[in-house]
Amino acid sequence: MKRVYLDHAATTPVLDEVLNEMLPYFKEEFYNPSSITSTGTRVKEKIEEARERVASLINSKPEEIIFTSGGTEANNLAIIGLALANIKRGKHIIISRAEHHSVLNAARYLQKWFDFKISFVTLNKEGFVNVEELEKSITDETILVSIIHANYEIGTIEPIKELVEIVKDKKRDVLFHTDAVATAGQVEIDVRKLNVDALTLSSHTIYGPKGSGALYLREGLSIVPIIYGGIQEEGRRPGTENVPGIIGFGKACEIAKRDFEKRVKHYRKLRDKIIKGINIEDVYLTGTKDLSKRLPNHASFIVKGIHGEAIVEMLDTYNIEASTGSVCVSKAFLASPILLSIGYSYEEAQGAVVFTVGIDNDEKDIDYLLEVFPKVVQDLKRLAPR
Repeated sequence: MKRVYLDHAATTPVLDEVLNEMLPYFKEEFYNPSSITSTGTRVKEKIEEARERVASLINSKPEEIIFTSGGTEANNLAIIGLALANIKRGKHIIISRAEHHSVLNAARYLQKWFDFKISFVTLNKEGFVNVEELEKSITDETILVSIIHANYEIGTIEPIKELVEIVKDKKRDVLFHTDAVATAGQVEIDVRKLNVDALTLSSHTIYGPKGSGALYLREGLSIVPIIYGGIQEEGRRPGTENVPGIIGFGKACEIAKRDFEKRVKHYRKLRDKIIKGINIEDVYLTGTKDLSKRLPNHASFIVKGIHGEAIVEMLDTYNIEASTGSVCVSKAFLASPILLSIGYSYEEAQGAVVFTVGIDNDEKDIDYLLEVFPKVVQDLKRLAPR
């Protein structure tokens, strides 16, 4: 039986076009891009081509792209690197309750070791940042705000452009970072229009390889590296480059831009079918009900009275792969911290299940999910202690 993969938030398969572009750089073109020889120069030129492709996806300059090992490192570099580079101006950072743990824990690191003050802005029930609270949180000591573009557990897309305007109107020299790992390739991203100072990207969520990502850093800004070594990435992220990963990431960005409209149309069709088709007692959609402000491939629910892990495990027996939330923390928590932060009870938050569709899914996959999911819920309810 075909496996129905509905967990594209966790990771995506590498496209053939991407893999084919990467393959020569494992063996035939294995050379070190820092070498001054013709072979090293040739590989370095290919990295710069990838940098241009990544930049093109978000309308930045190539020199504003810093390659990293993924979204987690890029988030750490943004939060810690920008904070330490601006520590003389203040020691106050504002982040939302919806942030990925690589942002949350980077902020806590600064709090513990450098005495930074961290303000956590709350969200409403649909997952949108409390604007008034954000505005009131800004002080003379504030140097950095980080608000995620969209959270994978609830799918709500934050109005980053408007939030940046509020922050910079309140205090013009505050830097603004957004984690766009969830939105790249699904939501139009233009760093000039958003007016953000830093933005995080990851390869493996847009059909590229794992182990590659990037931080957009606006031209002219200083950042303190969190890794020390050589001159790679202008010293901002030293270490011998992951050449195949970078090249694959660049190709994935090029394809994401080329196929953007087709992908989004496909995602929305399948997502809407899931949301409309799951009409079961005690099953509720989480995140915003305004589908135009939701990730186009994302449908998340709470199943009252049933553990999300039990749902995912039983779906797995039917060859359907889903998630209970963020794969980075799902094994560490019994209830989603995001759902708790937007007002769901601990019991409710334990019943989370998330479906994220991809380019490889079709309507037959969704028909099969809609056939199986009610059975799973019914069976688990029958087995649940009373």
